[in-house]
Amino acid sequence: MRVLVTGGAGYIGSISVEALLAAGHEPVVLDDLSTGHRTSVPPDVPFHRGTYGDQIAMAHLLEAQRIEAILHCAARSLVGESVREPSRYYRENVVGGVALLEAAREAGVGRIVFSSTAAVYGIPDETPIPEEAPLRPINPYGETKRTFESALAWYGSAYGLRSVSLRYFNAAGASDRNGEIHDPETHLIPAILAAAEGRAPLTVFGDDFDTPDGTPIRDYIHVEDLAGAHVLALEATAPGDVRTGPPAGGSVPLVCNLGNGRGASVKEVLHAAETVVGRPIPHVVGPRREGDPPILVAAADRASAVLGWRPELGDLETMIGSAWAWRRRNPDGYAA
Repeated sequence: MRVLVTGGAGYIGSISVEALLAAGHEPVVLDDLSTGHRTSVPPDVPFHRGTYGDQIAMAHLLEAQRIEAILHCAARSLVGESVREPSRYYRENVVGGVALLEAAREAGVGRIVFSSTAAVYGIPDETPIPEEAPLRPINPYGETKRTFESALAWYGSAYGLRSVSLRYFNAAGASDRNGEIHDPETHLIPAILAAAEGRAPLTVFGDDFDTPDGTPIRDYIHVEDLAGAHVLALEATAPGDVRTGPPAGGSVPLVCNLGNGRGASVKEVLHAAETVVGRPIPHVVGPRREGDPPILVAAADRASAVLGWRPELGDLETMIGSAWAWRRRNPDGYAA
């Protein structure tokens, strides 16, 4: 199928483009390059610089490129920024997202996979977190993702849009071609590796949590496993597939968590990284960040049962090793 990948020049989007190509699909990339990198997209993949929030341009692109399905990876995604600038997050993640849905309606594209987030759960009552857990996001980033998921459900009810939303916590690792570079860097594993390179100091935010070693526990997923889930989810939106539409017609939104079903603490991640790089990594312990829960781990049984997805690269050292190898091959990131 021909798939428009919004944010396809970003970290997760670009590696999802690789997975689509490997599965025999035809990706088309849309990215405004505000955080993505043009060189992350293979030269033979059609690339369009622009924003998914431009409804007129999007409808034209979808029609001109004969798009059959959308993989929506583009979004504002910094928690702290969302608290400081909620208007930007509602404008881009919600208003822009609805513009994309309207363009899809106009162009007759009735299939979409949403790269969502487990931030929609907020601070959960139980862990591992099932998909049925209450959605109580604690920041505008999570709230805007929750709102767009709700829009997908209503568009399915009213217009027959087939959708899958995938919720995950921490993507990590790299493919041979693409890796993770952000500015500013807010993700733990690349921050640890940057400290190993001597590029930036590393702060561990709190070591007094109610966990075995005092540091927060999170669920990590290799980005290539995530990309594989995107492909399986897109295939589940096919017309007639009962996973996103009952035999009698209409559609039902499918929501799946993605994760390894077990967590790793910050100290465990740090120690694994030290094993990978072969030396101690300098760091300091700072105060907790407000709102950080002690444990966040996703229950991913539904993704296994419904999509046939299982993480194949779940070992911490495998994730970190792939990220470290990519950084060693690309010391200047995407600058070259």
